[in-house]
Order: sequence, then structure tokens, then C-alpha cells
Amino acid sequence: MENSWVKRQYGSLMQVETDDRILDRKERLLAVREPLLSWYHKNRRILPWREEPEPYRVWISEIMLQQTRVEAVKPYFARFMETLPDVQALASVEEETLLKLWEGLGYYNRARNLQKAAQVCMEEHDGQLPASYQKLLSLPGIGSYTAGAIASIAFGIPEPAVDGNVLRVLSRLFESREDIGKQSVKRQLEQELRQVIPKELPGDFNQALIELGAIVCIPSGEPLCSQCPFSTLCLARRHQTTGEIPVKAGKKERRREEKTVFIIEYEDKAAIRKRSSKGLLASLYEFPNVPGHLKEEEIPQALEIDRGEILAIEPLPEAVHIFSHVEWHMIGFRVMIKRELPQQYPMKQVKEIFEKYPLPNAFQAYTALLKRDTNCILPQKYLCADRDGTDGGA
Repeated sequence: MENSWVKRQYGSLMQVETDDRILDRKERLLAVREPLLSWYHKNRRILPWREEPEPYRVWISEIMLQQTRVEAVKPYFARFMETLPDVQALASVEEETLLKLWEGLGYYNRARNLQKAAQVCMEEHDGQLPASYQKLLSLPGIGSYTAGAIASIAFGIPEPAVDGNVLRVLSRLFESREDIGKQSVKRQLEQELRQVIPKELPGDFNQALIELGAIVCIPSGEPLCSQCPFSTLCLARRHQTTGEIPVKAGKKERRREEKTVFIIEYEDKAAIRKRSSKGLLASLYEFPNVPGHLKEEEIPQALEIDRGEILAIEPLPEAVHIFSHVEWHMIGFRVMIKRELPQQYPMKQVKEIFEKYPLPNAFQAYTALLKRDTNCILPQKYLCADRDGTDGGA
């Protein structure tokens, strides 16, 4: 039951919260509900998955939004929904088509797990996402946050959805210096939210906390406290410690790997190859490459091509791509050959490469160079910087 004192007094909290009467964490959460929901209903962003919160649409959007900015997701979401509009279509699509739809979003296991979960839904849930938090949690690729988001937004089930935005907002609200990278901290906040989440508006409540973290209680730079609906309740703001909170232990230093990348061309064709089905960027396509930074004179031997078969070698710009645990520091060469060498380097039409084969953002700097003097018009994403410098693992 709500604390009636808090409900009556939250509007003048700064006058009543004294050294003799400090709100506990549950009271503080109860007090933020009304101003938070009011703020959300006035300030929420209009998003395609938010305006039509069907379970499938909510699910796809939530998986896409992991590690990716909202604006970057919008065109991917539209293309995905047009091609794979429901669970059945997702469950039966060819993996290469699925990965091509996901191309550029990174963390490609997210896409593979989507398909695995869709296949489970076809086999066990009549082709629908189950309207149960626990059953959602059992699907491949769905953790507590995603299960809570789908359950609350699509089905109206009062379950919390705690992501990095929510962890930051609540850490500042409580002025907590606990490490938000610890699962125990996340589980504690989930349990606390479960006790106060409004049963009539669980989806709006969860989205309001997430939205507040995304556009007001921001991760980089000073939070916009003057725009916060419960700034008088926020202990970090009151004590001017927002710059110190949240606390998160430093990540392990990333491993550095050097690579030499080759764009091997003959007329309007280029060589690409499929990566291993396991490990980093599994089953995606790449340009031929070798470990280390080679000198131009070392290239024929490294590629196992006779120097007489090479028409010209042109150095290409350096590029860096950052993954979660490793950095690729790349140099490149365009190698123009006199004839096709299908046994060593199978080649595809440049236009076909862009239309059919999933290429990770890791090679984006070199992919753009294939535009050259062909009639191939590159998708816009190949002409701009990587969205966030990350590309997922296995």
C-alpha cells in the first residue's frame, strides 16, 4: 500500500524532509512516480515501436536498441519490419538474409538469438511471444531487462526493466555509490522497483525512467537537472555529487591486434570471403586480410600471388575499429590483378556485394573505397563514420 504521507507531501518535499524525517528508498521511489509519469506523458519522444507497442515490435526494437542509439535504430527497424513482419517470418528466414538486415548494427549474436527465440515461439507458443515474464526470460537472447520491457510495455505486466539508463537515474536519486556493473546491484533495484511499479501503467513507468536517463539524466556531460521532474528528491543533485555517480568499475584494457586488409579487384569485381561460423563476427563476410602490418613488397608472398599477376598496388588509409574486448588497427592496400584467381580469391560483382552479403562495420573504411568508378551507389552508412565505434562479438 502506498505511504499516504508521501503521496500528500511529495510536492513540498524539500520543506518536510529534514534530518528528523528522511525518506527511505521505497518512500523516495513512491514519491517520484507521479511527477515522473506526468513528465513522460508531456515529453516522451515519438518512436515507431512506441506508437504501436505490439509484442513483436517491442521485442525487435528492444534488441536493436541494445548498444545502439535510438536515431540509428529507426531505419533498421523499418527495414526489418517490412521484410520480417512477424514471428513466423523471422523463424524461417535464411541466416544470410537476417544478417544482411542486421548489417551495421553490430553484436550479430543478437540477430541470431532473435531467430532462435522465434523458432521456440513457433514450436512452443503458437507463433506468439508468451504473455509471461518468466516464459519471456526463458527465450534465447532475452534477459531480465528485455523480458521486463516486453512484459510491461506490450502486455501490461508490472515487471521492472532496468537498463543502464535506469541504473544511472536511480543511483543518483539514492546517491548510491554501489558499482552498477554488479549484477547484485541490478537485482536489488529490480526488486525495489517491483514493489512500487504502478500496476495500471507499468510500461509507461519503465519507459519514463529509461527516457529520463536518455535525455535528461544523461551519461556524458552534466545532467540536465533543471529539466528533471523529481530534482528535489534527487540526493545526488542535492549534494552536488552527480559528477561522481554512478560508480562503475573500470573495464579491462582491450587487446590490440594489427591487420593488413586487401581490396583485391579485377574489373568490376572484388574478393570477399566468409568468416568462420564461430567467434568474432561469425558467418559474416570480409575482405581478405592477414595479421600484422605488411610493407608493399611483402604483399605478393602474403597473398600467394605471383608478382606478374598483379597489375598495380595502391596503399589505402589506416583505420581503427573498436570491439568490446579488442581493437583492430588496420592498414590497407588495393591490389588490382590481371585476371581472376577463383581458387585463391573468389570474386563477386561489387554491386552484388552490397546488395547480398553482410559486411560488418569493422571494414567500413575500406568498403567505401569500392565505390570508385563503378555505377554502384553505396548505402549512406558506408559514407559516414561508424555509429558508435563498436561491433559485437560472436
